Amino acid sequence: MKIGPYQISSPFVLAPMAGVTDLPFRKICREMGAGLAVCEMVNANSELWETEKSQLRFTYDGEVAPVSAQIVGYDPAMMADAARFSVESGAEIIDINMGCPAKKVCKKAAGSALLQDEPLVVEILKAVVAAVDVPVTLKIRTGWDRENKNAVTIAKHAQEIGIQALAIHGRTREDRFLGEAEYDTIAKVKEAISIPVIANGDIDSIEKAKRVLSHTGADAVMIGRAALGNPWLFRSLSQGEMYLPTQEELLATVLNHVSELHEFYGVDKGIRVSRKHILWYLGDREIPADWRSAMLRERVPEKQLDWIRQIFSNQ
Repeated sequence: MKIGPYQISSPFVLAPMAGVTDLPFRKICREMGAGLAVCEMVNANSELWETEKSQLRFTYDGEVAPVSAQIVGYDPAMMADAARFSVESGAEIIDINMGCPAKKVCKKAAGSALLQDEPLVVEILKAVVAAVDVPVTLKIRTGWDRENKNAVTIAKHAQEIGIQALAIHGRTREDRFLGEAEYDTIAKVKEAISIPVIANGDIDSIEKAKRVLSHTGADAVMIGRAALGNPWLFRSLSQGEMYLPTQEELLATVLNHVSELHEFYGVDKGIRVSRKHILWYLGDREIPADWRSAMLRERVPEKQLDWIRQIFSNQ
């Protein structure tokens, strides 16, 4: 699959997830075989760009190319400015978020809320494509609700305007993440356009990825929640067979990831952000309740790492 001039190394893409797909996690997933890792979304409101959160999301140091930066907003001019600023910061692909179902995004008529306003969608796409010289991609859902699935119409507009690739989550905004994703709409979109289509939603195994690619004809699949605590899923997908890390490799990856988070965010925030990743890595392991509680309360970086070593050595 090519996005503009970029040959994507594998058809397995890490989905953008707010609070998750920061630089340390993206780097790990790329090392494991993800062909592309999309950054956390950045609000198009320039008044927010100086915040620590936004500054970290504009950070791409040491990231494997191409860097795909996602922007979210409802105003065409603001979105164009956000695209330009992202490129100035080092982004090589701009991804437009019209798929996020979060209330705090949709109540501002951004994210998947935009699917209700096709003329505004067209305005935003035109503004962003005209603003930058790098490829622009788009992430959408199948529609606003099950009675209003307009993904095919949006996709046709996108291709006409110059969008270089389209990712589609197989749910409507109304569905949020409930129920099962459906892929018939994605197949219809693939039939209707010639730019690359990336299928997203509930893809959590080699078998599921193969079924979705076969059913939809999509050029790639996008992996989200299934990669939490399991970046090796990308290695399994790339190799075509299940890859199970040894305990030594698992421990080394977790320690490296947590150390990177400490460095990236600073001590206090790095420790807080690390906790959810540690729990995802540990999964359903049986851990004494007092150990788990002590680890989650720990506020010293090296001691947090020591707890991880102790838990793994006890398995």
